Amino acid sequence: MTETLVLASESANGADALVSFAWIMGAALLAPLLSHLTGWRIPAVPLLIGLGMILGPSILDLAHAGPGVAMLSEIGVGALFLLAGFEINVSSLRSAQAGHALATWAICLVICIAAAYFMFNRFDFGLAAVLAIAVTSTALGTITPMLKQAGLTGTKVGDAVMIHGAVGEMAPIVAMALLLSARSTWVTGLILLAFFVIALVVALAPKIVSRLFPFVKTAFIHGAGSTNQTILRLIIFMLAVLMAVAAVFELDVVLGAFATGIILNQIIPDEHHKQLEHRLDVVFYSMLIPVFFVVSGMRINWDVIADNPWKVLGVVPLIFICRGLPVFLRERFTPTGSGLSDVRDQLQVAFYAAAGLPIIVAVMSIAQSSNIISAEHASIFIAGGALTVTVFPIIASALDYRHEI
Repeated sequence: MTETLVLASESANGADALVSFAWIMGAALLAPLLSHLTGWRIPAVPLLIGLGMILGPSILDLAHAGPGVAMLSEIGVGALFLLAGFEINVSSLRSAQAGHALATWAICLVICIAAAYFMFNRFDFGLAAVLAIAVTSTALGTITPMLKQAGLTGTKVGDAVMIHGAVGEMAPIVAMALLLSARSTWVTGLILLAFFVIALVVALAPKIVSRLFPFVKTAFIHGAGSTNQTILRLIIFMLAVLMAVAAVFELDVVLGAFATGIILNQIIPDEHHKQLEHRLDVVFYSMLIPVFFVVSGMRINWDVIADNPWKVLGVVPLIFICRGLPVFLRERFTPTGSGLSDVRDQLQVAFYAAAGLPIIVAVMSIAQSSNIISAEHASIFIAGGALTVTVFPIIASALDYRHEI
């Protein structure tokens, strides 16, 4: 009897997950259609989040982030950060321009932590660190498709955005591990070192195995374009391993995903980058990444937003002041090496750099589970972050002189 009840419960949970998944994929399909109706002025990402909020428990209650859906969402955020890491030109991160970008981010972080102390009038370093990391992040994985759509990839503006964006994703991820960990800083540092050693082993493993066992390389090449899809399976395996290692070490899984993307960027020959990127886009953007954004919207409490509309709207200028404005001032008055001299180009970079969401979602999730911040304030910041990836790219696009007649 007990076994029958357990099987019935599992069947019901499975049905609920499949129904939720069907609604989520419906939202994933609808979002780009709605974006098209706006002339692509509103990107699909904020529409995915908005549709997720409508489907979620706080409005229509049609979809739920149960264990199965939550797992897909977790893999989706991993896919998003893998693509962001794969887009980064690692050699550019060793440039003087990247050094200026890192210094700019560090200044932003320190100022925001100090400001949070004054705002809350109490000594709460955890809360101050959460807010500072959230408002100084850049949604590189989210804005990269927007840069492609705007034709900015390979331009001075696009290159500057990629560098500020890379710093605005990597630095907050490391800061989350160091500042929000329950462990002491030196222990966390050792764990990060151990993680990077494992990542190095993962990076070297394919080349070592192919040299020791030549038949493996031959098998991978022959299976790459067939139903076996060996290359994509290897990439997803690497992603799974490094996300799992990050989770076991109690680091945020986005660190593992981002590291996977950077590793792929280094080990894949340049002539194969475009082809592989296209195949990864097909695999990830067709399901996993949209699921992450829709589920992120499902976790937003509409009642909180309805009761605090001005707070949500206030997050948008707050993020620009804390992240976009310092980037603009740095580009305007400091020789960063970007080669940008036009004010509108510099403002474009600032608005793109200030667009943040995935890191905001991640840091708010960690802070909420650690009781550093309430669910109400987490919803406000996530909703505000969603607005930044809507409003800021629109403003940046309007500043592009190439679109003028």
